[in-house]
Amino acid sequence: MNLPRRQFLYLAAGAAALPVVPRIAFAQAYPTRPVRLIEGFGAGGAPDIVARLVGQSLSERLGQSFVIENRAGASSSIATEAVVRASPDGYTLLLITIANAINATMLKLNFNFIRDIAPVASIGRVPYVMEVHPSVPAKTVAEFIAYAKAHPGKINLASAGTGSGTHVAGEMFKTMAGVDLFHVPYRGAQVFPARWRCACIFWSAALIDRICQDWQTPRLSRNHHDAVGRAAGRSGSE
Repeated sequence: MNLPRRQFLYLAAGAAALPVVPRIAFAQAYPTRPVRLIEGFGAGGAPDIVARLVGQSLSERLGQSFVIENRAGASSSIATEAVVRASPDGYTLLLITIANAINATMLKLNFNFIRDIAPVASIGRVPYVMEVHPSVPAKTVAEFIAYAKAHPGKINLASAGTGSGTHVAGEMFKTMAGVDLFHVPYRGAQVFPARWRCACIFWSAALIDRICQDWQTPRLSRNHHDAVGRAAGRSGSE
């Protein structure tokens, strides 16, 4: 199957994929043994949650175990390369996120994402919401932009890693708002509890439950999350 580059990268925004497999492999019953489903952002993050839900559903439907494997690092490039290097027999799958499309476009990789990975199914789309540290004297996006412009380069912007969706969302915000924020990459969203060293984060709405937990934490002011809650409410059906 030949897909235009743009269409393939669009599909890569949320999909399950596998190494390019010879057609003869599909002539056999599948699967006849456990299947690995690899995700690249670590246990507890949105991709991990999605992978486990999909794996459980496939296990129940197909009668074989789908083992979720976390290979965090390099904005999912480590996980992707592990799948590329795996035997092309359909028993090693990759949970693709928007980060894979970003990496294929912006980075020099040890593999050719479009050539070496075959899309299987689109799983979903996830919007992003913005959250700020309670020490930031801003209760609206407009107030935050004004504060950032008054303190160029002094406000930290956390992300799940360089090239991740949270990073690109932050960079888009910087460009659109005309502000200078200092990027601080982490090894996946699951380590974001350390984010309180940072002033601003763009969350995947798939992690809205964690944001709600933050609202219940005494050290956080609910006022600082009102805009996030409204945004999440508008995006909940997507």
